[in-house]
Amino acid sequence: MSDTDHVLPRVGDDVNAGPHPWRRFVAIGDSFTEGIGDPEPASPGGHRGWADRVAEVLGSQVPDFAYANLAVRGRLIGQIVAEQIDPALALAPDLVTLCAGGNDIIRPGADPDTVASIFEDAVVRLAGTGATVVIFTGIDVGWQPVFRSMRGKIAIYNENLRSIADRYDCVVADQWALKEIQDPRFFDADRLHLNSLGHHEVARMVLRALNVPNDLTPMQPDPYPVTTWRTARASDLVWARTHLVPWVLRRLRHESSGDRITAKRPDPAPVQFLAPGRDAAAERGEQV
Repeated sequence: MSDTDHVLPRVGDDVNAGPHPWRRFVAIGDSFTEGIGDPEPASPGGHRGWADRVAEVLGSQVPDFAYANLAVRGRLIGQIVAEQIDPALALAPDLVTLCAGGNDIIRPGADPDTVASIFEDAVVRLAGTGATVVIFTGIDVGWQPVFRSMRGKIAIYNENLRSIADRYDCVVADQWALKEIQDPRFFDADRLHLNSLGHHEVARMVLRALNVPNDLTPMQPDPYPVTTWRTARASDLVWARTHLVPWVLRRLRHESSGDRITAKRPDPAPVQFLAPGRDAAAERGEQV
């Protein structure tokens, strides 16, 4: 692609007047970008996620669009920088999304300023190519009792990220302000990863940040189930046994959920289009 093919928009530019300018999208990150919590057998790696959903919209609007996803669950920011930045640059993207640091920030003793410094080094390299770079703030966890104590550290990290975005003209995908997903019905059973509803809402937010018109509409969760205090505490015990304890044991053993996982879309390829949200299985005639 030559420099004269199109001019990439700067933050705040209105690109709604015509087709979006991007032809090669590369997503970098951890489980959030891999799509964990949003299972979809028809997607590479068995997970769909917000990045796949964004790529489907972008690919439907322009010809010759290709999408790669290098994200791997469990990766710390140092691993993401070491394992994904060079391969991403080699793919010559004109649109890059980078969400990293969340797995570091939730660890005891993590310094949000140190994590942000590593993040900035990655942004410098990506932005230096002229690609549009999208970065993500962390989710506001004030409503989650288990993670509420981390809220202040996440907020500090977010302010660092906003400053980085200002310095390098990045697009900010603001999850902190995305109130729709501050609801347990938008999260997977592990209470850490978004489910299909959550990934759908993040995709809509990213497309808004990019000023890309689309027909994705809000998805309504099922009503809150009627439950008792005893039932809720029993559910908490099941969650702790099924998800929290294995997570703690992996930390103690210096293991990661992504130790034997590779990127689901290491090479840019055309996008397979699925129906919005939870309708993909219905399109194939399967039980939803």
